[in-house]
Amino acid sequence: MDPAEAPEREPVPTLADYDDGPAARATRFWSARRIPATVVSLIVLGASGLLLYDIAAVRAGHEAMSWRRQLARQLERQPLDRTWVLAAAALAMALGLWLLALALTPGLRRLLPMRREFTHVRAGLDREAAELALRDRAMEVSGVRSARVRMRRSRVRVRVQSHFRPLDDVRADLERALGDGVRGLGLDRRPALTVRVRRPARKG
Repeated sequence: MDPAEAPEREPVPTLADYDDGPAARATRFWSARRIPATVVSLIVLGASGLLLYDIAAVRAGHEAMSWRRQLARQLERQPLDRTWVLAAAALAMALGLWLLALALTPGLRRLLPMRREFTHVRAGLDREAAELALRDRAMEVSGVRSARVRMRRSRVRVRVQSHFRPLDDVRADLERALGDGVRGLGLDRRPALTVRVRRPARKG
């Protein structure tokens, strides 16, 4: 082989080679919720195992367990409008609604979905990191003494104390700087921005 001729190699792939077309819609990150799932599974497993064992024992000719006989007698005697019966039913319903909410909602509210440029790539931004980045942006505006940022998926609330400059000028600069900051976060859903500027409270 002629040393002056370099062997042909496959080109190194770039992100442009993986472009799937239009960006995919980002969705919330789902929480595994391992602790609630483990607790519910153990409770259901223990209760169903005990009940199945008692039913099998009755089918085999043995008497039912005392707790099941006592429970059946209590349910026969107790009217349904008793306070403890209603309280137990309300507690069971609340527990069921809580479990349904855990099953049907994604959770992980501290992770904000970022815009998906490629369908096979997902990214999220920590809510506290986004708040800190916007707070740093606000502190760079002239006249800002302190800033407090609270970020949700659909709204950003910023409260600022200004110790000099007209408040309208400070607010205009904040809205411009923070608007650029929100766009720079690369979130899938751009939250609405609310800015409140006030003077610090006078002492004495």
